[in-house]
Amino acid sequence: QVQLVQSGGGLVLAGESLRLSCAASGISGRDHRIGWFRQASGKEREWVAGITSADTKTYLDSVKGRFTISLDGAKSTSYLQMNRLKPEDTAVYYCALEFAPFDFEYDVWGQGTQVTVSS
Repeated sequence: QVQLVQSGGGLVLAGESLRLSCAASGISGRDHRIGWFRQASGKEREWVAGITSADTKTYLDSVKGRFTISLDGAKSTSYLQMNRLKPEDTAVYYCALEFAPFDFEYDVWGQGTQVTVSS
C-alpha cells in the first residue's frame, strides 16, 4: 500500500525557516510527481508547489523566491524548504502524490503537518 509520511512542521517566528519532508513508501519505482498544498484555518486548501520527474518546479505566486521544492528520487522523498516565513504562511501543509499518467488528480495524500508562524 502506498503511503506518504510527513515531518518537519513546527512553530517558528516570522523570518525563520522550516523544511518539510514527505517520504513515500510502496511506490516500487513507479513514475510519479509530488504536489504540496496547505490549508489555513477557516480557508479552503490551496496548491503551493509542485515538482515533476524532470525537475520542473512551479510555485504559488506568494511563495516564489521564499519556498523551494525538491525531489530526491533515490529516497523517494520530497522536500519543501520554506524561508523567510510569514504569519500568513500558517497552515496545515500536505504533500500529495500522483502516478503517471499525470492528470493532476492526486492519488495519495500525506497526513498533514502544522506550520505556525508567529509575528
